[in-house]
This record gives sequence, structure tokens and C-alpha cells, in this order.
Amino acid sequence: MEKKSGVSHLFITIFVHCFSTSMVAPAITDVTMSAVCPGRDECSLAIYLSGFQQAIIGLGTLVMMPLVGNLSDKYGRKALLTVPITLSIIPLAILAYSRSRNFFYAYYVLRTLTAMVCEGSIHCLSLAYVADNVPPGRRASVFGIFSGIVSGAFVCGTISARFISTSAAFQAATAGSIISAVYMRIFLPESVRDEDLYTPILSSKAEISASCEESTKKLQVFKRLPSIDDMVHLLKSSPTFSQAAIVAFLSNLADAGLQGSMMYYLKAKFHFNKNQFADLMVIAGIAGTISQLIMMPVLAPTVGEARLLSFGLLFGCVHMFLYSVAWSSWVPYAAAVFSILSVFSHPCLRTIVSKQVASNEQGKAQGCISGICSFANLVSPLAFSPLTALFLSDRAPFNFPGFSIMCIGFVSMTAFIQSIMIRVAPPLPVSSQRVSNCNSVVA
Repeated sequence: MEKKSGVSHLFITIFVHCFSTSMVAPAITDVTMSAVCPGRDECSLAIYLSGFQQAIIGLGTLVMMPLVGNLSDKYGRKALLTVPITLSIIPLAILAYSRSRNFFYAYYVLRTLTAMVCEGSIHCLSLAYVADNVPPGRRASVFGIFSGIVSGAFVCGTISARFISTSAAFQAATAGSIISAVYMRIFLPESVRDEDLYTPILSSKAEISASCEESTKKLQVFKRLPSIDDMVHLLKSSPTFSQAAIVAFLSNLADAGLQGSMMYYLKAKFHFNKNQFADLMVIAGIAGTISQLIMMPVLAPTVGEARLLSFGLLFGCVHMFLYSVAWSSWVPYAAAVFSILSVFSHPCLRTIVSKQVASNEQGKAQGCISGICSFANLVSPLAFSPLTALFLSDRAPFNFPGFSIMCIGFVSMTAFIQSIMIRVAPPLPVSSQRVSNCNSVVA
């Protein structure tokens, strides 16, 4: 019961947090354009600013994600989860106060700095928390439910944004983020884990388990911080893990490229605004929520995570190709429906990864994959932002505004081809996990 209660409180925390942040997502493009290039529907400077911010955040999270995941293995998920949830409040509060040019740039700088810790870490730590409390056989379904809750929060947030003003959206988002942080600190229990494998953040040597007591007495606080060698060793730990890491990089490279290009593309080609962006996000969110809450828990145990991963990536390619050749303003709405199938990829990938490591390495494994995804977020804007800006400008070598999104679709297709090659190894037995736990402490 305690395990179920902890996961339920985590779901509530994440729902409120994602609901709050999703309220402002449809308005960010309009806010950026009005601050940087007022009165225009195409602005290369806004695209480059967004791409630069995405690259810097990717560089920061590349360093921070493995660190945060590794520290959460030692000090607990809740302690580490508090940091990004709290920091994410600050940028929202700035735009809740004002969205003038100066306040936008203040938001831009603080959003870049805080997102280096926040971006991806909430998701990474939440998945590690779920893995702590859910047996391997049920993780695919519960990871799917978790992703469905995130999608549901996204839908509710974007629907709210559709009917309220931009200023009210930022104010409500700030209040909601504060509520989620307070709720988490009050109600969320620390991960229910094997006490022989867990060291509280304020523990003394006397509280460490007897089986590993002699070795852990010599352990220094930062001795086990992750290094490049640790990540390389983890990637080499199993062929399945290394293949999943390649798929994670390629799929995130495509997703980050689409995220950074699509809104500017739709605004330049079809003159979309906040309300139309919200409509588009609601369609994608509803499709994803239905898929992850209803379809994935049924399909994952029977079809398997590897096949669902490939299936999701395949329809992700179709989704991107449709965007790139959109000939009318209704086509992006039709393309968004493909989210009902493309959203399978991320929870399936995380499930495959979670089954390849011991119970005391869930944070490290999820942090490693998040770090790889962050590296993709660093590379993606460097590759696709200039391409997007070029083909949306008057200097395009040929008339194909969606050319950059077409290229992104080919990257997603490469991820799909790689996913077909994954052969999922069985999860580690509990006995092996316990030995690994003790040995990792001794090391």
C-alpha cells in the first residue's frame, strides 16, 4: 500500500507541475516574437535565440543529468526532485509580472540557467522513483501510465491556455508550480527501497547496513559522482543498453529539432497564433493520453517494449513528414493525430533501459540516458535552427519551407531502423542486484 501511495502522490505532483508549465507553452512563441520582432510572423533572430537557448540547456543538462541521477541513487529521489521543481518557478514568475522586452530577456537568461538543472531531470527522477516502487514486469505499463498522466496534464494545460489571456496563463502557471512543489514536500514519501541499499542524505555511518558497513565507512560524499568512465562502463554493460542509447540520441535529436522548428514554421507559413498552437497541442495531447493510459498498458505485456518502440518511431516519422509537406492549414491538425501511436517510443525506451540495471542503479541509468538525450538537445539546434531560419527566409535556395522538418523526419527514420535491431535482454535477477549494490558501494 505504501508503494502505491508513493507512486500516486508522485503522479499528482507531476500532473500539477506539467499542467502549470503546459499553460504557457502555446504562448511562448508569440511572447518571443513580440519581444524580439514585434509585428512580424517571420524572424530569424527569434529562431536563433531559441536555438541558442536550447543548445546551452542541452550542454548543461548533459553534465547535470547523470550527476542528478547518480546522486538520487545515494540520497533519494525526493531530495533531488525538490531542486528542479522549485527552480522552475522562477522564470514563470518573471513573465507573470511582465512580458515587456527587458523582462523577456531576464526570463530568457534565467530560463536558460534554471533549465540546465530542471530540463529532463524531473522526468528522469520520476521514472527512477517509479522503477524503485514497481516490479520489472509491470514497469512498461506504469511508465506508460506515467507518460499518459503527463500527456493528460499537457492537454488540460493547453485547453486552459486556449481560453485565458497570456498574462493570466503565466500567473496561473506560477501559482500551480508553487502548489506542486509544496504538495511534493508534504505528501510524497521517499522511494520505498531496500534499506540495505539506501543511504539517506543525512545518514551517519552507524546507520549503514551491516553487510557493507566496513567498506562504506571509508566512503566520501562525492566519491561516487559519475564520470565519463562510469557512463562508458554503463553503456558497455549490455548490448541492449548501448543500442537503446543510440535510439535515445537519434529520437531526441529529431524531437528536439521538431520542437525548435515547428512553431516558427507554422507561424511563418500559416500565420498560427497562441490559440491555434493550443488547438494543435490539445489534439496531440489527447491522442497521446488515450494511447498511454488505455492502449499501452494493454499492448506492452503482449507485444513487448521493443516492438512498441519501433512502432512508435515509425509513426513519428510519418508525423514529421506530414508536417514538412503541409499544403493547407488543416494538415498540421491531421498530423497531430499520429501522436496516438508515436508517443509509445519514450516510455518503451525507458522501460527497456530500466530492466538492464540493478535496483540501486536506476537513477544512474535513467540519468545516463537523459544525459544522452541532453547531448541530442545540444546538437539539434546547431544543426536545424540555421536550416529552419534559412528556408523560412527570402534567401532560401529553393521554395520548401518545411525542408528542415523533412530532414528531421529522416533522422527519426534512422532511429526507427536502429530500434529494429534491439534485442531485449531479460531483467537482472534480484540476487544479482543485491550483489551489485554491495559491490558498487565497496568500489
